Amino acid sequence: MEAEKGTKLARGANFRCLLSDAAIEPAYIKSEGIAKRIGTRMMGVVAEGTRGRVYLSPTEEMEAVATRVTPTWKPELSLPDDARNFWTLNYGLTTYGDLFTPRQLVGLTAFSDLVTEARQRVLADFKSLARSEPSFSAQWKQDCTAGLDKGGSATQAYADAVSIYLAFAVDRLVMTGNSLVRWNNVGEKAQHCFGRQALPMQWDFAEPNFLGNSTGCFDSALFYSYDPLTWLPEQLQGTATQADAQTQNLARNVFVSTDPPYYDNIAYADLSDFFYVWLRRSLRAVFPSLLATISVPKAEELVATPYRHGGKEKAERFFLDGMSSAFLSVAKQAHPEGPITIYYAFKQSETDDDSATSSSGWETFLQAIMRSGLQLSGTWPLRTEMKTRQIAMGTNSLASSIVLVCRKRPADAVTISRREFIRELNGVLPEALDEMTKGSGDNRSPVAPVDLSQAIIGPGMAVFSKYAAVLEADGSPMTVRTALQLINRFLAEDDFDADTQFCLHWFDQYGWSAGRFGEADTLSRAKGTSVDGVRDAGVVESGSGSVRIRKWSEYPAEWDPRTDTRNPVWETLHHLIRAMKQEGDSGAGRVLAAVKGKAEAAQQLAYRLYTLCERRGWAEDARAYNELITSWSGIESAAGEVKPTDTDLPELPGFGGMT
Repeated sequence: MEAEKGTKLARGANFRCLLSDAAIEPAYIKSEGIAKRIGTRMMGVVAEGTRGRVYLSPTEEMEAVATRVTPTWKPELSLPDDARNFWTLNYGLTTYGDLFTPRQLVGLTAFSDLVTEARQRVLADFKSLARSEPSFSAQWKQDCTAGLDKGGSATQAYADAVSIYLAFAVDRLVMTGNSLVRWNNVGEKAQHCFGRQALPMQWDFAEPNFLGNSTGCFDSALFYSYDPLTWLPEQLQGTATQADAQTQNLARNVFVSTDPPYYDNIAYADLSDFFYVWLRRSLRAVFPSLLATISVPKAEELVATPYRHGGKEKAERFFLDGMSSAFLSVAKQAHPEGPITIYYAFKQSETDDDSATSSSGWETFLQAIMRSGLQLSGTWPLRTEMKTRQIAMGTNSLASSIVLVCRKRPADAVTISRREFIRELNGVLPEALDEMTKGSGDNRSPVAPVDLSQAIIGPGMAVFSKYAAVLEADGSPMTVRTALQLINRFLAEDDFDADTQFCLHWFDQYGWSAGRFGEADTLSRAKGTSVDGVRDAGVVESGSGSVRIRKWSEYPAEWDPRTDTRNPVWETLHHLIRAMKQEGDSGAGRVLAAVKGKAEAAQQLAYRLYTLCERRGWAEDARAYNELITSWSGIESAAGEVKPTDTDLPELPGFGGMT
């Protein structure tokens, strides 16, 4: 057995034995971890070489140095019983202290202790200065005991401020000095544990040298603790105040723009404890009241955390009631002439049996807005997320934050029927969708498919929320969930050619896999086409009693739409993807120039297929359609540069002198 292949089989605790090649079940790994029979072993040492990193096998002496230490302190605070955000509990790592190796604990506690020593050294230096400089003496005596916690602004406060930034540096060191740090093979460096807002389990980890000069060292941590200060304006002042959103009076007669918690997406307070336990150790003498509690206060945190509130339903009720109260407070106090803008980036991900996409997070949040007396007047998708963040790599995560623009709903708002609501949606959404997917004016790019389901909520909910109620046939008020489903169904409507309709529904059922010919024949007849006809169009393979849709990678590069007598929108779309994947925007632009009459339909089909793939969990397929739309502006520009006299281009309509 070759050890170089590793023992990890798949995501999670799935391993194989190096000796027998037998699979090791996750249940066994978990039981061994809970029994504290899982340890660590040094696998290699990364050193600085002449032109790069050098990877060495560890010696017995190296291993002994790593293990022959005994920490005098470790954080004993228990990790929360939240399997969604904390993945280590099943493997025996149950406290924050368990997330660090003994050597890391020794190093981190030493740096933490030095924060207190540095603070005392600053005070001693000022005391010495005061003795030698009489002009400083009075000020030193006056401010000696007035620290930041008491509103001081001189000697003691200065010493406190220095210790705060040093404590920030220690907390930064904690991020890269734990057993959940992964090794970045591309950058050849340690990658801190927060690639996402969770603490995942790592089966192999990097242990940076705190005293070195690369990522994970103290010098780097110190730099990041104060670097933001260099970007702040020198003359302007800001104010940070901590207050309960439900009882605050900060919004009185001002324009409000807020970024509230996203339902249950992020365990803010629980994750804060990872830093808090070390911050408390370093700064408890500086802020005794602020750091008095063993852990971060959590009872009033407005997130729907099931383990904290006794189940999902109670957590949802807590979030709804609290968020309603918070926005009611904002609505009553905010300046009457200005809109209230709310940043929200909660991805809709739940699908009912009838394929209607919904989300408890969105429903509960929007219901809270409605209950507070606010109405939505629109949404602005804003590109706020970095493409290089770890959660965006290889996934269809949101590219944007959605800004909900709200105003107070008039007290005399009327009620309407379900039929009237749908009629108004049908009048508003086509224009809104057209504007979102085409982009154009003022150099606006089209909304990416990954964001479209979020963005379309704005104009749809603007209709719903401006009324006191939308009444169902039985007289009961329509729920936010039903309204969202009606809005989302608008995205699922299509008006494509018969061959494309067949492919769309066949793909929904089978994806790229083969299905029985008899079923395909029945579906094709219902769509007004035939299996032979769709096969002749070049988009499916048929034979041996089965039918399969061809992937974009199987389409011929020499395709010529001028001679293609049967060219459904489905074919056009996947040729565009093929060209973009193989030749970039310029290649896709040449195809687009040749099929201008089908450009809009192909774009709409890409949105439709993205939605379908996203609901099915086909991330790789969804990404292809998303990439095409996000590149659409560049592809259109490339198509506009194609000249009829370009003789080096394929003989396509619009090329070779044809117009």
